[in-house]
Amino acid sequence: MWRREPNTPGLLTPMTLMGVAANSKGACTNTREDFVSGPAHSRGEGCRPQQMMRGSSRCKHTQNLSRTVCMTNCPTLIVTVGLPARGKTYISKKLTRYLNWIGVPTREFNVGQYRRDYMKIYKSFEFFRPDNEEGLKIRQHCASAALNDVRQYLSDEGGQVAVFDATNTTRERRMTIFQFAKQNGFKVFFVESVCEDPHVIQENIVQVKLGSPDYTNCNTEEAVSDFMKRIQCYENSYQTLDEVLDRDLSYIKIMDVGRRYLVNRVLDHIQSRIVYYLMNIHITPRSIYLCRHGESELNIKGRIGGDSGLSARGKEFAKLLSQFIAAQGISDLKVWTSQMKRTIQTAEALDVPYEQWKVLNEIDAGVCEEMMYEEIQESHPLEFALRDQDKYRYRYPKGESYEDLVQRLEPAIMELERQENVLVICHQAVMRCLLAYFLDKTAEELPYLKCPLHTVLKLTPVAYGCKVESICLSAEAVNTHRERPENVNVHRTTEDALRTLPDHF
Repeated sequence: MWRREPNTPGLLTPMTLMGVAANSKGACTNTREDFVSGPAHSRGEGCRPQQMMRGSSRCKHTQNLSRTVCMTNCPTLIVTVGLPARGKTYISKKLTRYLNWIGVPTREFNVGQYRRDYMKIYKSFEFFRPDNEEGLKIRQHCASAALNDVRQYLSDEGGQVAVFDATNTTRERRMTIFQFAKQNGFKVFFVESVCEDPHVIQENIVQVKLGSPDYTNCNTEEAVSDFMKRIQCYENSYQTLDEVLDRDLSYIKIMDVGRRYLVNRVLDHIQSRIVYYLMNIHITPRSIYLCRHGESELNIKGRIGGDSGLSARGKEFAKLLSQFIAAQGISDLKVWTSQMKRTIQTAEALDVPYEQWKVLNEIDAGVCEEMMYEEIQESHPLEFALRDQDKYRYRYPKGESYEDLVQRLEPAIMELERQENVLVICHQAVMRCLLAYFLDKTAEELPYLKCPLHTVLKLTPVAYGCKVESICLSAEAVNTHRERPENVNVHRTTEDALRTLPDHF
């Protein structure tokens, strides 16, 4: 795994990046040629960032039909650059996951996968030799097919960002992609990963590439040898992004796995978010432990929200959690809680320093705070039904939605990406949002992720995802998970509305 150097700069914020974009110019004019939803039940909040990002703004025709004007909010094409085994696909997948999580419709287009789908069987590095005309034609065909899919996604399917994941190591290839984007009214942002550390490259090959379908029937030594020769096929023609020759392009250049960065011409909000994210991630081996607070007094009564303390069983869980964490033997473990009593009381039993984060507070249920579901159905049946119809976007009167909560939690996600081993003691809705980020869950799946009390989830980032271990500590607790009922009509009966209600005392 790649390691972050100790002199890595501190947490970057969007304000830090404002200077980068100060002299940028966002609009573009181009010639059109062929190359190969908002919150449902919000109240008085005005236009949200997601609505701005998901806007339908595309290229608008002027009176001159041969020209189109690329609007400020036009789609973005992210293009990776770099030799094989430099972490391009890792970056692509993380970026895609992050942008989708914050509400920007994003899809990854991996040219290597197009090639595998086309060829089915990989023989050797000879396919990638620059003098292999047949291999070159196939690679060009696959790249064109991927770009056609990019165009369809961004122009016809409502996509806002497409990630074109390929080597793109020559200036000629990058200019071809740039012209394709210009002709279709897309902005382009290049992401180059440069690494000369042989240990890092070797680790990446062993941990990622050997699991590729290309090397299913090869032993490790043969696979490594073949892949190193594949890299050599690209090295002679590789042209890195240049500060002078490419000064008019928008890009970030990541050197030696985040030891240094070069950022050029950030044009808009989306590009600044991309830079902000990429400058805050690392790949040091670590684990993130997520759990809810111990069972609370209001949990026992079946009431949502509030700020009650732990029940007797909740205190027992806190003791068991302390024993579990001690058994992990993590000397540098950081512990985070919300500012609510039940998480603080849980952390105090660990007898270790902990930090309180306001952003980790439970979702604000507004006028429904400390109410039972039965009471909400009785006094606010319309609200109860509307929430079941769209639980992610529904906002409690005078409270929050899951969509709001995701925006609130973004600073915590950024800091989690920078940290190593962390235990986060939080709440059901908060834990669902964090899990959805790490496990790449959709907005529809997020509000129904199961996060039971007295259970620890150990998340260990791996090459292209996250390994999850669920550890149930032996302390009983009430069930607080309510599934979406089949009948979500506003005129449903009380029985239908409460059909999936969890048991409580």
